[in-house]
Parts: sequence; structure tokens; C-alpha cells
Amino acid sequence: MKYSVLGRTGMRVSRIALGTATFGVAPDPQDAGRMVGAALDLGINFIDTADVYGNMPVFDRPGAPPAAERQPAEEILGRALRGRRDGVVIATKSNGIVGHGVNDRGLSRKHIIDQVETSLRRLQTDHIDLYYAHDVDTDTRPEQTLAAYDDLIRQGKIRYVGLSNYPAWRVTRALWIADDRRLASAPMAAQVKYNLIDRAAERELASACGEFGLSIIPYAPLHGGLLADLKVLDREVSGDERFGAPGFPEREISLAHEVDRLAREWGLAPYQLALAWLLARPAVASVIVGPETVGELRANATAADMELEPWQLEALTALAVEPPTFHHRAGDGPAKPHANGTATR
Repeated sequence: MKYSVLGRTGMRVSRIALGTATFGVAPDPQDAGRMVGAALDLGINFIDTADVYGNMPVFDRPGAPPAAERQPAEEILGRALRGRRDGVVIATKSNGIVGHGVNDRGLSRKHIIDQVETSLRRLQTDHIDLYYAHDVDTDTRPEQTLAAYDDLIRQGKIRYVGLSNYPAWRVTRALWIADDRRLASAPMAAQVKYNLIDRAAERELASACGEFGLSIIPYAPLHGGLLADLKVLDREVSGDERFGAPGFPEREISLAHEVDRLAREWGLAPYQLALAWLLARPAVASVIVGPETVGELRANATAADMELEPWQLEALTALAVEPPTFHHRAGDGPAKPHANGTATR
């Protein structure tokens, strides 16, 4: 396993990170524990989770217990890491809806502090290595969010801050605020959906991260399995269908066929091409894979040591079309004025 320095932290993370979004569904809790052990054996020291992973209704699928009967992914991970926490870089997040109360989401000081304590308890640890703002919260000013993170860093409860699904201008603004106020909470990483099919991150975010020294941590590097193996199309649930979204459009399937063709021509597997290409992109430090079996994890891990030839990288890059704008899950429009006329964002 190869390692990269995460942003400006000096901390090294494995080039392949284990994602836990579907822990408790696929793999089930027992198999998830075995997967964590297999990841550590492979040299993977970077594990990504969130306070809403695992037991959200959006993850429901046939054959799995309903959301109300599932444990949070953080809890499953904490149990799996019992006695093996040292040396593991844990990333988790908050902002998603975690209850029925009006303050059970967001990036306010109240919600962040509440959720950090919840995550620490579930993960059975005294600190979180990388703590992400999970999507933009347009109701909370970033100054408040970063100040809360700064306090938590000084208390030793979190080590570093990241931003998930943030456009480049918001990342830059967060860096400016942290620098202007001498906060320890300047973001060190940007997590975003990024793969051969979805290259929106290259429009502005990649350049901003490269300029300011942040690492890009892509999720969905195999586009829901489509870039791993075309057999995924035969599964009952695949791609974003795992999260309640529609299946793959035809243009994405066509591109995946091209990746499969090149893989066979070069004597490699499609997932190796997709992951190795992404790991070669500027500012990318590690990619988050979401395997459902230990076998898939071991296969994906082989890409960490691969280095494609420049002509191979160029051939893969030429397959994809860079989208015109950056799309993300949170609303992000023009600044809304307060009653006193000042902008809220």
C-alpha cells in the first residue's frame, strides 16, 4: 500500500480509503467487522464514515433490515476498531438529518458539538482525525462553523477539518476566514464525487485545492460500481440506486464499455484503470472505495500500487467529457440579504 500526505497536515493516509456508507446493509455488521480487519491487513489506514451513514432509510434495500433496526455505521466501525484504533485515520462528518428535532441537522455550533460527542461515543475513541462539514449549510455563517471547529481542535476532540461537497469559492472563503481570524480550523481536505465519468471537480475545485494545498478525497471513484465491472448492471441494486436515486443513464454505460474495452486490451481490470487514473489526477491524495465484500476490497486495493503510462492516462482522460458546471447536493445560489441588507453567504 502506498501513502500520501493529507493536505498540509503532514499526516500520511493510504491511497485507498475504506468507505462505510452502506455498513449494516451490505456488508452486514458481522461482515463489516471482517472488512475493517482485511483493510488494516492490506495497509489501509484511512477510513471514512459519517453520523448519518448506515441506518438512514435511503439505504434500505431488499434483504436488509429496515433503517430503524440498523446500527449507525460509526457504531459498527467503532466496534470493529476496538483495540486497533492506534494508527488508523478516522474521518467522519456532520450536517445530515439525525433526528426529528428542528436542530437535528446543520453546521451550527450547537449541532456540531452535539454530533462530535455522539460520534466519539459511537467510534469508541477520544478524538476524530478528520472532521468534515457534510454539505453546505446556508442557514449558518461559515464563521460560526469554523469557530466551533477551532474550539474542538484546541480541546483535542478533532485534529483537522475538511469540507465535503463544497464548490471552490466556498472552500476559498473558508480558508480566508480561518486565515483572517487565525483559526486552527483551516480546511485540509475537500471530499467530492469524482471519477472518470463525473469530472465536475476539475472545473474549479481541483485548481483551488492545488493552489492552497488541500487534498482532494474523491468518493464514488468507481461511479457506483459501473467502472469496476460491467456485471454490476446485472445486480438488483447498483450505482446511486443504493442511495435511492435512479440507475445509470445510457451515456454513462457507453463510457463504461469503453473503459472495459481498454482494460481488456491492456490486460488489466476496469477498476484498476479507473482508480489508477483518479490517483494520478492533481491534488488527489486518496480515493474512497465502498466495497460490499472483502473480495471487492482486496481487488480495489491493487490499484494503489499501479502507475499507468502517460499514454494510457491520456487515452482514459479522452473518454470523458468534463461537465460545464459543478453540481452538488446542497443548494448554492446567489447570496441572500439579511433584513439589514448584508449578505448571508
